[in-house]
Amino acid sequence: MHDYTLAREAMVDGQVRPSDVTRHNIIDAMLTVPRENFVPASQRAVAYVDRDVPLGKDRALLAPRSFAKMLDVAEIAPGETVLDVGCGLGYSSAVIAHLCRGVIAVEQESAMATAAEANFAALAIDNAVVLERPLRDGVPEEGPYDVIVVSGGIATAPQALYDQLAEGGRLIAIWMEKGTGQARLSVKSGDDVATRWVFDATAPILPGFEAKPSFAF
Repeated sequence: MHDYTLAREAMVDGQVRPSDVTRHNIIDAMLTVPRENFVPASQRAVAYVDRDVPLGKDRALLAPRSFAKMLDVAEIAPGETVLDVGCGLGYSSAVIAHLCRGVIAVEQESAMATAAEANFAALAIDNAVVLERPLRDGVPEEGPYDVIVVSGGIATAPQALYDQLAEGGRLIAIWMEKGTGQARLSVKSGDDVATRWVFDATAPILPGFEAKPSFAF
């Protein structure tokens, strides 16, 4: 029998705080949300280890360090609305829900979307909703969003998501190229989006965000 409360504390003290994540709201949320509920039963024993946790279908729950640093960089404020792209079984959205006014979670795997909804209900999280649709499309009709969190890797610019950012809105994602990756923050200003490196990280590339094939003659 695992003591998941101790595991959560160890995750925060051993992975999150040493990564210079000091915002109390992020730490409190990660201490509160039971990460073990958001992975397949076969993965619960490793829910808190310092690496991505497989969810099946070539998908993964981001390592605690990477996820916490992404939230730290995004600077989500209490009154903001967040789009969470690729929520999987809902962990990312459950944590984000503690930081903001509301979360729109997007998941295209039907079984994962259903599980995420059930997980929110079990924890009485009432400011997050899951919509089942292609990840790359986002949810334009509910935007614009103050923050977009892409909970996985991308290998191509997410233009459809940029279009859903509010003025001054931020998008955080892990950009992958040839097996290496970096988290980058994109900020919208008028018709422009400025993107900068924030830290190194890797993640499986989400469906719909694969690199476009380049044609050679």
